[in-house]
Amino acid sequence: MTAPRVDADGAPSAMQSSSLQALRELVTVASQVTPAVARRAELSPSELSALELLMQGNLGPVDIARKLGLTSAAASGIVDRLEARGHVERVAHRMDGRRVSVEMTDAARAEVVGHLMPMFIALAEFDEALSDDDREVVERYLHNAIAAIRRLL
Repeated sequence: MTAPRVDADGAPSAMQSSSLQALRELVTVASQVTPAVARRAELSPSELSALELLMQGNLGPVDIARKLGLTSAAASGIVDRLEARGHVERVAHRMDGRRVSVEMTDAARAEVVGHLMPMFIALAEFDEALSDDDREVVERYLHNAIAAIRRLL
């Protein structure tokens, strides 16, 4: 087996394929979504990231800190700011009254979804236009790309 050809940067020549260039652009553009939406919603990127986590379910402040890679104090500050704006509520944990659960308000959920809806609609329209065979190829490609990226995490 021969070694793969490399370009001037030392990357495999296949890294210059149009599909990999498009994937690299997708990853770059996707990384810009949270800061852009945060600016529009007048939130910090960390505050929006916390809300995105809470869209999946209620969490305690310590869980938010862990998932965002923050200190407990930083996460508590984020929750304080979100609570002051009416985006979250602290409630007694359903199973352990000594603990606190952070719940996203319906208004905050509607605001976040509202900012993302144009993207969701465009993606759904694109997806609906795919044939079953095309969708299968796209899904396989994306799942393999996700697996490759996760190797770095």
